[in-house]
Amino acid sequence: MAYPRRILAFVMAGGRGERLDPLTRYRTKPAVPFGARYRIIDFVLSNLVNSGIHAIYVLTQYKAQSVLEHIQMGWTSQVAGRDNFIHAVPAQMQVGKGWYRGTSDAVFQNIDLVQQYDPDVVVIFAADHIYKMNIRQMVEFHLESGSKATLACLPVPREEATSFGVVGVDRKYRVTSFLEKPADPPGMPGKPDTSYVSMGNYVFDPKVLVESLRADDADADSQHDFGRNIFPILTETSQAYAYDFSKNRIPGRAHEDEVAYWKDVGTIETYFEANLDLKNVRPQLNLYNWKWPILTSNYNDPPAKFVFDDNGRRGMAVQSVVSPGCILAGGYIKDSVLGRNVFLDEGSDVQDSIILDNVYIGPGCRIRNTIIDKNVRIEAGEAVGYDAKFDRKRYFDSESGIVVVPKSPETRETRARGY
Repeated sequence: MAYPRRILAFVMAGGRGERLDPLTRYRTKPAVPFGARYRIIDFVLSNLVNSGIHAIYVLTQYKAQSVLEHIQMGWTSQVAGRDNFIHAVPAQMQVGKGWYRGTSDAVFQNIDLVQQYDPDVVVIFAADHIYKMNIRQMVEFHLESGSKATLACLPVPREEATSFGVVGVDRKYRVTSFLEKPADPPGMPGKPDTSYVSMGNYVFDPKVLVESLRADDADADSQHDFGRNIFPILTETSQAYAYDFSKNRIPGRAHEDEVAYWKDVGTIETYFEANLDLKNVRPQLNLYNWKWPILTSNYNDPPAKFVFDDNGRRGMAVQSVVSPGCILAGGYIKDSVLGRNVFLDEGSDVQDSIILDNVYIGPGCRIRNTIIDKNVRIEAGEAVGYDAKFDRKRYFDSESGIVVVPKSPETRETRARGY
């Protein structure tokens, strides 16, 4: 089947990300930094552009300034040509008088954009997950199956599916049920111990999308959510299909046994684990695949530098990710991820930690099991991650013992510094 000429994409970038507080205290979840030099939203935008989908609206709402600036600086110039664009769309109350009431209402309030573009297919993707995906393959499945609405699904062990939206399917992948966080999830055909969970990514026939959104808006009892409201109705009319993300393949895989990777970094713990996995010899997520690059804003940062070679004052990094602009001036890091322009002064020791952009760590500091947000200054001799009771008084301490040092209000808009 011929690939459709006109595909319109909506990226849902208005999420609060409350479980990622304090990292989301001053920014929306899709704008949270990830992997030393990216933002979470870079992954879905890269997947779209790498898949040849170049008509993209990014729907924003909650604390959107950071993501709006990031799109303007790093993404508006990534595509060019007739009908090719990446536009950020703030909540404008085009339909109705209130803010977006849910994911489906966000698209409904911008339904004029669908009608103006007149697409053959509409794709609606979340902006708050870490993964690589050839979206073209999902669109082709959608067309070949005769589906009117397709959702991407990930197979997970059945006992782990209770915290997700779970999709029941027949052997042709037609959706037979859609259950939100069920106590007894349905198994997959032929795999009763495995369930399909929704990834929050959808492909729609434009006519069906518009009709469904209008009907949902008229329902006073609806939560106006694709998972809770739109897909259960489409399931009843046998119009919905599930796309198995585990079968998705991108070019340039490092290993034949490399599986499709998807991670919801919705908590401090999952965010911490996903970032630190990147420093491993063979991480689950390969950022070094030049055939499927993760794109982002480019800054004119100088190279990273490691200086001094004296006992107790040696710039050194072991099993770590170090970004441009960093200076390890006699500082030592191990099993950590450093963002841009981080300065480690002499005798400082950083282990098992994530340090975001423009952080200064003073002489003799010890940092362990910690996330430090942008533009923070750790003064000489401080220890973070070594005394839980003391850390709770000063910073944020997660249930698993990960310390988060938030950026203060007076520094949250500080621009990048050079050292």
